[in-house]
Amino acid sequence: MRQAVIIFTRVPEAGRTKTRMMPHLTPKQCELLHTCFLEDIRKECETCSADVFVYYTLEKNINEPIIKSIFGKQTGYFAQTGEGLGERMYNALAEVFEKGYEKCVLIGTDVPEVQSTYLENAFEVLSEKDVVFGQTVDGGYYLVGMKKPLKEAFGLSEYGHGTVFEETVKVLEKAGLTVGYVEILEDMDTPEDLRGYRARMRDCERLKQSETGKYLAKIAKISIIIPVYNEEKTIEKLQEQLEDLKDKCEILFVDGGSTDRTLELIRQEYTVIQGFKGRAVQMNEGAKRSTGDILLFLHCDSELPERPLAEIRRVMKDHAAGCFGIAFHSRNFFMWTCKVISNHRIKDRKVMFGDQGIFVDRDLFFEAGMFPELPIMEDYQFSLNLKEMGVKLGMAKRRIYTSDRRFPKGTISKLKVMWKMNRLRKMHRDGVDIHLISQMYKDIR
Repeated sequence: MRQAVIIFTRVPEAGRTKTRMMPHLTPKQCELLHTCFLEDIRKECETCSADVFVYYTLEKNINEPIIKSIFGKQTGYFAQTGEGLGERMYNALAEVFEKGYEKCVLIGTDVPEVQSTYLENAFEVLSEKDVVFGQTVDGGYYLVGMKKPLKEAFGLSEYGHGTVFEETVKVLEKAGLTVGYVEILEDMDTPEDLRGYRARMRDCERLKQSETGKYLAKIAKISIIIPVYNEEKTIEKLQEQLEDLKDKCEILFVDGGSTDRTLELIRQEYTVIQGFKGRAVQMNEGAKRSTGDILLFLHCDSELPERPLAEIRRVMKDHAAGCFGIAFHSRNFFMWTCKVISNHRIKDRKVMFGDQGIFVDRDLFFEAGMFPELPIMEDYQFSLNLKEMGVKLGMAKRRIYTSDRRFPKGTISKLKVMWKMNRLRKMHRDGVDIHLISQMYKDIR
């Protein structure tokens, strides 16, 4: 039996494709992302027992070789014809059926997770049903197949709403036609959809190895959120580190009402958000105002390692939250001990602290309730919340250096501080009033 798959697509061209992703993605990134979708779909179609036809939008200055360079030698390339989307889909199916095919499936290209088994399944469904659909979660469909051209399937006046699938099925059933279904998939239309793909990718090696998965991991947008309060001694050094990063990610300073020269020293190219004092409050406000897929919460006195964005993206391919390993410039033995204990704590007890540079998937951050707005230990409690949710933490290979300004000079004094901090955490776990604990934790600024 002769079977055909029609790939129904726009030509990937900057500014004309995946425009709902902008400005989160640049026009060029939208073009490359759509190209990745097409490459993944092509690979699946190549293993399907059907001939493949590519129907693309005919627009001014569109370059057909772009499509041919992606799909290679297929059965045929044709421009879409017709006024609306429904008419264009019907015309494509009618033209292919005229070539003698007995079953034909048309698929869109916003579903890079489609698999050849879904297409084969669709042809099997058509052995018993008049029409087959692959529904999308948003209420549309990514696949429609039939054994002859049926105008009833394409009579809707609009196709951009969330009841397209439901309304189309009702029309077909009213006409006495039988309808079957294959797998439900996610459309990839918005930045939120991309974050959903990344979340699914962490648990699926096939998606990680796909062209779409590799590209999304590479371009995940990172927002660096830096709470500041009276940081005139550290703010300039931090900005020197950020100089090479400012055009590669979003950087937000959130001030808690500094009374020194902190705000005066922050350069004009950076975004400054005015907030209330309290690290948790400041970081949460920065997160709300951010646009990144990944949120990095950075202390002002921290020193980032080389290529921190690449490190974060590497970790976040497999994890929804993580941090850097910590290190101190101090050569004191007990500071070395503090470093070892802190890094081991991530692997052993699944707990990370703010001075390790916490980074987290945007959706997970808000799902977890953000940082609890406590006067102290907001980072510790956030880690405990993630642990309770079953979130596995990742740790970057490179170390973030943090200031040892909380530790006084002298070995005994350092030991006392370490012991006290451990005791305060124990008090928090035991339910002691956080305000009492806060009073015991001296603000050194």
